[in-house]
Amino acid sequence: IVWLWQRGSVSTLNDQRPDILMIMPDQMRGDCLSLENHPVLQTPNIDTIGHSGMHFTRAYSTCPSCIPARRAMLTARHPASNGMLGYRMHEELSQPTFPEKLGSAGYHTTLVGRGMHQYPEDKSYGYQDRLMSFPGLDEGLYAEALENEFPGQGGVGGHGISANGWTAKPWQLADTWHPTTWGANRAREKMKAAPDEYPHFITASFVAPHPPLIPPADYYERYLQADLPPRAIGDWAVPPADSLLCPVDRNRIDLQGEPLRQAQAGYFGLIAHLDDQVFSMMDEFKRQCRRRGRPWVILFTADHGEMLGDHYLFRKCEPYDASARVPFLIQGSPEMGFVQGGQHEQPVCLEDIGPTLIDLAGGAPMDDVDGRSLVPILRGESQPAREVLHGEHAPCYDDDQAFHLLTDGRMKYIWRPHSGAEQLFDLSADPQECTNLAAQPEHAAEVARWRDRLIAQLKDRPEGFTDGEKLIAGRPYPDVMKDSA
Repeated sequence: IVWLWQRGSVSTLNDQRPDILMIMPDQMRGDCLSLENHPVLQTPNIDTIGHSGMHFTRAYSTCPSCIPARRAMLTARHPASNGMLGYRMHEELSQPTFPEKLGSAGYHTTLVGRGMHQYPEDKSYGYQDRLMSFPGLDEGLYAEALENEFPGQGGVGGHGISANGWTAKPWQLADTWHPTTWGANRAREKMKAAPDEYPHFITASFVAPHPPLIPPADYYERYLQADLPPRAIGDWAVPPADSLLCPVDRNRIDLQGEPLRQAQAGYFGLIAHLDDQVFSMMDEFKRQCRRRGRPWVILFTADHGEMLGDHYLFRKCEPYDASARVPFLIQGSPEMGFVQGGQHEQPVCLEDIGPTLIDLAGGAPMDDVDGRSLVPILRGESQPAREVLHGEHAPCYDDDQAFHLLTDGRMKYIWRPHSGAEQLFDLSADPQECTNLAAQPEHAAEVARWRDRLIAQLKDRPEGFTDGEKLIAGRPYPDVMKDSA
C-alpha cells in the first residue's frame, strides 16, 4: 500500500470510497424532466439517474434565489441558521462548507463552470481546483477564451438580450462555444486530469437554464414547433395592473401568446441541450472510475426553479413549486447498494446534500447543521429525513413577495408576512397549485393546524413573526440575520 498524506488526511491507492459527480444547473424547475411526465421535454440522460437510482420528488430550495440557496447547500444550514434569509450580495460566507469537509476527509475537490455565487469571490469554499466564471459568464476563463476566438463580437453577451428576462433567441456562435457545451467539455477534461491517488468530488455547475434564454438553434426550433403547455393560472392569481411586457426581466407579468412560446422554447431548449451534455459527462466520469477501480455516485440537482409565466410570475423567489421545487436525483454504482428506480415523496432539501456526501465519503459529520444524510433512504429505508420542511424568503422584488412555507410533501401552507395572506395547496391533487384551499371555509380547521405549525416554527425568531399564539404580519424582515452563528 502506498500511503499519501493530503491536508492532514490519509488516502490510499486501494481506497474504495466513491468518486462523486454533482451536476448542478441554475434555475431548473423540478417538473422539467420527462421522468416527471413533462408534456414536451425529453430528458433521457438526466432521467437515467433517477431510473437507476433514487428520484426525490419533493426536493426543495429552502430560500429559492441563487445566493441564499447555494449558501444553504454549502453550509447544510437552513436560512435562519446560516444567516441569509433572502437575496443579498456581498455578504461574506465564513461558515464551514461541505466541500471543505470532503477535502479534510482526503477528497480532491473540483468546481467547473458556474461559481457558487458567494462573497468574497476569490474564496475557494473548499474547492481545491476551480475553473469557473463568476458570477455568470462575463468574466473568467470562458469569457477570455470566447473573446480570443471571436474578437470584437461581444462575447457571451453578443446576443444582446437580458440575462434575467423572458426574451429568447438562438445562440449566436458555434455550438461548441455555447456556455453549456464549453462547461461540459471542461468538466470531462478535469475528470481525466484528476490525480488517481485520491477519491474525487467534482461539481459541474451550469448557468443554463437561467436566462439568457439562448439554446443552440436546433434546440430552440424544436420547442418553438412543439405543442407547448399552457400557463398554470391559479384561482388566487391576480394579473399585474398593466399588461406591459417591459422591462423584460420584471417578475410580475402577463406572459402569453408568442412571448410565452418564445420563453418556453428558450427555457426548454436549454434543458434539452444540457441533457445531451449530461450523457457525455456521465459517460466520461464512469469510464474514469472504471479505469481507477473506484465506485461512483452521481447527483443531479439545481439551486431553485423558474416561474416561467405561471400565475403571472417570472423568475424565482416564490414559494410555489415552479420556483422552490428542484430536481434531485442520486445514482450509485452497484457497490454502493442503492435502491434502483426508487421514488421518495417526503420533503428533502439542498441542505441534505453535504451530510449525504460526507456520509458516503466516510468523513466526520458536519457540526450544528440542519441537513440530514439521505444514505439510509438511498439504501431502502422508508423513514423520511423529516416530517415537515420549512422554507422562506425575505422581500426581494417587493414586500408582498416575502413568504414562509411548510410542506410535508403532500400539503403546502404559505404565509405572506407582509400582508398576512395564507394559502394551502394539496400538492397530490393540485400539483400546479391552482386551487387555494385556504379560501374555502370547509378547510378552515386544516389551515389552522398548519398555522399552528408555523407559529411553533417561528416562535424563537427575532423578527417577531409570532407571539406564540398567533402570526403577526407587517414585522420587519431583513434579508440577513446578523446575530446568526
